[in-house]
Amino acid sequence: MARYTGPVWKKSRRLGISLTGTGKELDKRPYAPGQHGPNQRKKLSEYGLQLQEKQKLRFMYGVNERQFRNLFDQAGKMKGIHGENFMILLESRLDNLVYRLGLARTRRQARQLVNHGHITVDGSRVDIPSYRVKPGQSIGVREKSRNLDIIKEAVEVNNFVPDYLTFDENNLEGSYTRLPERSELPAEINEPLIVEFYSR
Repeated sequence: MARYTGPVWKKSRRLGISLTGTGKELDKRPYAPGQHGPNQRKKLSEYGLQLQEKQKLRFMYGVNERQFRNLFDQAGKMKGIHGENFMILLESRLDNLVYRLGLARTRRQARQLVNHGHITVDGSRVDIPSYRVKPGQSIGVREKSRNLDIIKEAVEVNNFVPDYLTFDENNLEGSYTRLPERSELPAEINEPLIVEFYSR
């Protein structure tokens, strides 16, 4: 199945979490979409809970099913806890780190900036959103793209950069200093359920 490009707010309300990271989707109507959304009291099976958790994480990072599964398999070959390794690999994607640095207001916007060639890694232009950034590498904005309104607005609005990143607002450049710890990753995700889902 290809990457989801439909309405994000509906999907956020269905899954019960903010997929854009702004939280606006659930402010007005924090229940499932549709005519019967507010009155649904459906109890999910164990499989349903596992699938929902998998979909939450997949839609949050905007990854298609094949990429998601491949990353999951790669995480299984690494030392440490499978679920945590998987989330660290997702967090190390270039589009996600552009979003975390505050150069874009949503992950979708960050993906577009990378796709259009506005982002550099260690000074070289990279236009692959799934590019895996390694600790120690620096992420910046191309010289020609520094006056883009979309980037300026995002930097002005952003007031938080995670501890595993450093960001220089004047040069629009940041670096990925270390791998994130589990406590710094999305708390609303229960990754053992995802491991169980794929281990069936």
